[in-house]
Amino acid sequence: MIDVSQAGRWCSARRGCAVLGALGLLAGVGVGSWLIVLYLWPAASQPISGTLQDKEMPLGCSEASNEEAPLPALPRPVSFRTDREDFLLEVRVGARSDWLLVCHEGWSPALGVRICRSLGHLRLTYYKGVNLTDIKLNSSQEFAQLSPRLGGFLEDVWQPRNNCTSGRVVSLKCSECGARPLASRIVGGQAAAPGRWPWHASVTLGSRHTCGGSVLAPHWVVTAAHCMYSFRLSRLSSWRVHTGLVSHSALRPHQGAMVERIIPHPFYSTQNHDYDVALLRLRTPLNFSDTVGAVCLPAEEQRFPRGSQCWVSGWGHTDPSHTHSSDMLQDAVVPLLSTQLCNSSCVYSGALTHRMLCAGYLDGRADACQGDSGGPLVCPDGGIWRLVGVVSWGRGCAEPNHPGVYAKVAEFLDWIHDTTQDSLLSPVFSSILTVHQPHVSWGLQQVH
Repeated sequence: MIDVSQAGRWCSARRGCAVLGALGLLAGVGVGSWLIVLYLWPAASQPISGTLQDKEMPLGCSEASNEEAPLPALPRPVSFRTDREDFLLEVRVGARSDWLLVCHEGWSPALGVRICRSLGHLRLTYYKGVNLTDIKLNSSQEFAQLSPRLGGFLEDVWQPRNNCTSGRVVSLKCSECGARPLASRIVGGQAAAPGRWPWHASVTLGSRHTCGGSVLAPHWVVTAAHCMYSFRLSRLSSWRVHTGLVSHSALRPHQGAMVERIIPHPFYSTQNHDYDVALLRLRTPLNFSDTVGAVCLPAEEQRFPRGSQCWVSGWGHTDPSHTHSSDMLQDAVVPLLSTQLCNSSCVYSGALTHRMLCAGYLDGRADACQGDSGGPLVCPDGGIWRLVGVVSWGRGCAEPNHPGVYAKVAEFLDWIHDTTQDSLLSPVFSSILTVHQPHVSWGLQQVH
């Protein structure tokens, strides 16, 4: 993590040395060696492409002159929420301003799963019908009944009622995420205190920290695909995920959760780091506590506007020479920037795709760096935190006019839910699904 005046480059010097060494060899051997280096060298240590690395970029971008006007948020036809005490499900329909309790008639577990996902949770924990006689209601409270013949996300299928014919309403609990139990005890500073980012994980190969990651559920961690691609020939049994740490000196080689499956996005591109996300399925579930927990995903159709103050964290390099990585987990606040600005000629010249976003400062005061790849970019949303980005790439670290680029998590929600759905199923069906899922996985053959 580079902060304020500490500006460096990810690893262009190392890459240059590799190229110069290859040129000094005989033509055939040199080309072969160079290809091997490119094949095995960590993608996190390279700029996004040769064109970005070599092109001279003018300074002096004016953010205001390049920004597009923010689009107004359109109201959703149907919105959901649950209260924190009884987990009673409420729905707001169309232009109505009031929230209606949901009658139990017409309810189904599949609808509960869809609602939890739409709210940014990975799974449904439980649901039940609650008798109206068991809860306190305002005299003006109204209800909504779901038409059993239609889906639950269309405005016209929710019918307002003065009461529920069944005498019951829906109580719905989704998987816990986005909370920081120890946040009230944290004092400001660059080094993160225990529990400040309980979802932040260290993905290690043997005893070596390779990349960051974010806990989504007890069995699931999301990281960057380029992290895993760089070491895809490594033995699967060598990978570990460590959680609840703020100091790497406390890390032990044979501790941490073993990785059972590595699932990169099937469309990941090594050329421009598009679709730069991967999921890690852990062999045993993590034990959640005050210092270990899950982060929420963005809610469906939720967009954080430019200027949103978000946080990036990691154990990456903290000096311009890239010779020192922090032993302590570092964090920095970075504002979201518009894609139009980051794709302008004085920043990244159109290199960002729809699956990317950028955050940081045009003056280079703070940025992620090598070793932070795969880690979380999180933004506050009321009382919870949502995973908005995954640290992906950038030109140098904290260089002026070159903010950090992140995989845009909102673009991967369907893939994340489809990939992790086996955690919602019975053990028997889950094992069958694992065999037949058409996901690309690395390391599955290397079990010996």
